[in-house]
Amino acid sequence: MSRFLILDGYPDSDREKFKDVGMTLAGELYHQMLSRHVGNPEAEIIYTSDSTELLDEEFITNFSAILWPGCSLTVYDDDWRVKKMLEIARTGFKLGLPQFGSCWAAQVAVHLIGGKVSPHPEGREIGIARRVKRTEVGAKHPMHEGKPDVFEAFSSHDDFIELIPKEFSPALTSNDWCEVQSVVIKYLNGEFWATQYHPEYNFKEMAKLLLARTEKLIKQNYFHHEDEVRQLHDDFVLMHESPNKHLFWKYGVGEGLKERKLREKEFSNWLEKFFPNLLK
Repeated sequence: MSRFLILDGYPDSDREKFKDVGMTLAGELYHQMLSRHVGNPEAEIIYTSDSTELLDEEFITNFSAILWPGCSLTVYDDDWRVKKMLEIARTGFKLGLPQFGSCWAAQVAVHLIGGKVSPHPEGREIGIARRVKRTEVGAKHPMHEGKPDVFEAFSSHDDFIELIPKEFSPALTSNDWCEVQSVVIKYLNGEFWATQYHPEYNFKEMAKLLLARTEKLIKQNYFHHEDEVRQLHDDFVLMHESPNKHLFWKYGVGEGLKERKLREKEFSNWLEKFFPNLLK
């Protein structure tokens, strides 16, 4: 039986904010996405920032793969929570466990192999990542099989991958905001597929994240006041609840973002590569 380890690294204070605005927690979002593709999956969510206790190799060997939702930590900080997560990723590579994740996950994988992750000089990429396009390498890689050549994706991050060591595969997708929007890292005995954007999100979850980040987004000058955040929230919720041609046009939403199966293609392709017998 294949078992999946889901690592929710958000500190409890962030998780409480998510609960307050009605957002699904990151680990549960990944469990839901896994369940859409694998019937009754064996999975365990670990809240890694809640305890200094390490997940040792013996524990991790109980799992077949590691899934990495987003996280509000930064990989270059001298923080025990970050060190703990990096050690888990290293152990996963050592054991040859397939790994998949979003946003922070890509940064973890690249930082671990000696790449550079930095605060983006232009601030946060928030809401919808625009004009994400497959690179020459990405067009040939199975991660993006079935994706449009250019697509939008849900996104929220301040940091970006500035450099991947040249001995590793370059970015599979990029856009004007960030040259690395997805990456595959082969290291030690393992393989880690990761996107900078969030395949697991939908319009409703993105709307709730905007609410949770209202104070920060106003300070960063993405909005002038709370009413603007609320309007975007309401529009996103409406797009989630029913197709709305006017709002799709207003926000420049293409098929790659409207259709759940296309949004989650990277994840379903990962499952097809490593766990084909589990797919529904």
